[in-house]
Amino acid sequence: MKQNRFDEIIDRRNSGCYKYDGLKMLYGKSELIPLWVADMDFAVSDKIISALSERLKHPVFGYNLRLDDFYEAIISWQERRFDWNVQQDWIIAVPGLVPAISLAVLSLTEPGERILIQTPVYRPFYDAVLDHKRKLLTSALVNTNGIYSIDWQDFEEKLKQAKLFIFCSPHNPVSRVWTKEELTKIGNLCAKYKVPVFSDEIHADIVYPGYKHLPLASLNDFSEICLTGVSPSKSFNIAGLATAVVIVSNLEIRNKFNELNTKLHLYLGNTFGIRALIAAYSESENWLDELLCYLNKNRIYITEFVQNELPGVKISPIEGTFLAWLDFRNWGLTEAKLQEIMVNKAGLALEPGTEFGKDGEGFMRLNFGCPKSILEIALKRLQVLAREYG
Repeated sequence: MKQNRFDEIIDRRNSGCYKYDGLKMLYGKSELIPLWVADMDFAVSDKIISALSERLKHPVFGYNLRLDDFYEAIISWQERRFDWNVQQDWIIAVPGLVPAISLAVLSLTEPGERILIQTPVYRPFYDAVLDHKRKLLTSALVNTNGIYSIDWQDFEEKLKQAKLFIFCSPHNPVSRVWTKEELTKIGNLCAKYKVPVFSDEIHADIVYPGYKHLPLASLNDFSEICLTGVSPSKSFNIAGLATAVVIVSNLEIRNKFNELNTKLHLYLGNTFGIRALIAAYSESENWLDELLCYLNKNRIYITEFVQNELPGVKISPIEGTFLAWLDFRNWGLTEAKLQEIMVNKAGLALEPGTEFGKDGEGFMRLNFGCPKSILEIALKRLQVLAREYG
């Protein structure tokens, strides 16, 4: 029987790989199973490899100019996958969505002004606010037996005070794929209080059966208040190629954002990232669909394993992303002790929940974007811990 391409175990050590080669620095040990940072352990599509190989045949790597095929690939992808009609002049190239969030903060707000995020959430959301001397407003998501929802009263109250809302859709780390009703309510409230939204939709392509990602800007007239960040980096596993775009239809917002992007010379781009984006969106759709099937099997496996084999551990429903949000609070351990046993007893590097804010204390995020055989080993190691602490 032919091996599934995603079952292949690829040795990534000593390749300058943050996920593996950063283990000693971050966790104190290098011989761990790394299930922390959000990149996958799968080889990229053959079409991407072919496109990069073809570009390597040209011996000059000077400054870049994105030609029509770059924009056409993005526009076609958004239309095919999300039924969203994007215009070319809405598209602003950036080196990644983390710097793009900071660009939005710097271009749309002033020092001392308030910016709203929903917690727990990806750490750079906090950093983009605090590092640039803005004031952080947090609206905690409500956790009901592992299912997260929005506290609408608190959200609206905080939104009234905000100059910008940074939104995570699908959500990292709790893996929610927001419904049309939720997105519509968010959009209506932001429009009512005239608060622009930076919608980080980097995980948009990774959604499981029964759920559907909808770009916030594609609903009603919300495009007028939205900056939508998209990238093939997560879904096609090319984060190291530093290529993303922000889609903004509102001319005034777009000009403010793009002016700073241009002044900082962040628009030139990575030669290989540009070619990889085109190959991903134009030629690698079948690869992505195969990946989603594989990830879905991993999702089902980890969910059932946690529910049946890990006493005292809860897992939030995984609607999107390749990230599992695990609740270890019933083990009664401090954050430091939980991390210590993961590293020293289980040999696992998971992402501590407090990296996503104080709401994450007692939780850990597990990246299951890896061969199932590796996931099986990791979960069996957790099972040993559960027998002692659960």
